Amino acid sequence: MTTLYIDADACPVKAEAERVAVRLGVPMVLVCNGGLRMPRHPLVRLEIVPEGPDAADKWIADQCGPGDVVVTGDLPLADRCLKAGAQVLRHDGEVLSEANIGPRLAVRDLMADLRAADPFLQGGGASFGKADRARFLQALDRALTLARRG
Repeated sequence: MTTLYIDADACPVKAEAERVAVRLGVPMVLVCNGGLRMPRHPLVRLEIVPEGPDAADKWIADQCGPGDVVVTGDLPLADRCLKAGAQVLRHDGEVLSEANIGPRLAVRDLMADLRAADPFLQGGGASFGKADRARFLQALDRALTLARRG
């Protein structure tokens, strides 16, 4: 059975994901270190993992598999989930795949090295807006519909 896993600690689209999952009848798991309210819908559950580096990521990677969909902005977690056979979406609706995860990880590592070498190097992502939410909703609907078909 398809399950939707949300890397929930910093996820800006939890409510949108819940609406899509409930409409399609797909169980959804919000995974975090705490600080979230208990979901009200019976298809949605909260999995609180112990404090610690990457505890939520490890839990998601260990649970997901073929037929599942994972929503995360964490590229190493996305890579692990793809290797487990799950579909992966970013918060802005971008679909991550075996074809594009390698270059994304390389750029991430390069930027980390550049920031470490130059403490004055400023970085930051673009703001998250309505268009990103709309792309996410469309991508999630497609991914869950595809996953349910098998």
